[in-house]
Amino acid sequence: MNQALEKLYVGGEIQGVPFLPTRESIREFCEASLDFNPLHLDDNYMKTQFGKTQFDGIIMHGMNNFGIISKMITDWVYPQGGIHRRLETRWKLPVKPGDTITPSAIISAIKTTQKGHWVSLNITVNNQRNEIIADGEALIEFPISSS
Repeated sequence: MNQALEKLYVGGEIQGVPFLPTRESIREFCEASLDFNPLHLDDNYMKTQFGKTQFDGIIMHGMNNFGIISKMITDWVYPQGGIHRRLETRWKLPVKPGDTITPSAIISAIKTTQKGHWVSLNITVNNQRNEIIADGEALIEFPISSS
């Protein structure tokens, strides 16, 4: 068995790197994703009532948040020989320029099958006020080598 896998336990924690979105990083994500929704670019648009919510300025793309979570997972799992198989998230609060968001995870289950070891993670992303801005679940596989 993989030595890193032997050290895993239910309740174990994984800590991601804090991310500080700026107006520039939000614009860059607009360009990379080809999503030029005024939610992410136009402060005046966002100062009006958007649906039943008022954000008072632009917000970061939810998919950018997804990428920050994915980075945390891949930074942790790939050096140990694992594969990031699934990620599901729910957005709870908007992220604005000037926020600091930090992803983390707790191992919720470990299961062994004939083909591999599977690790379930409960994901949380908090802002600098320790508010949960996103949460979800991820599934990691550590394949059993055929050698």
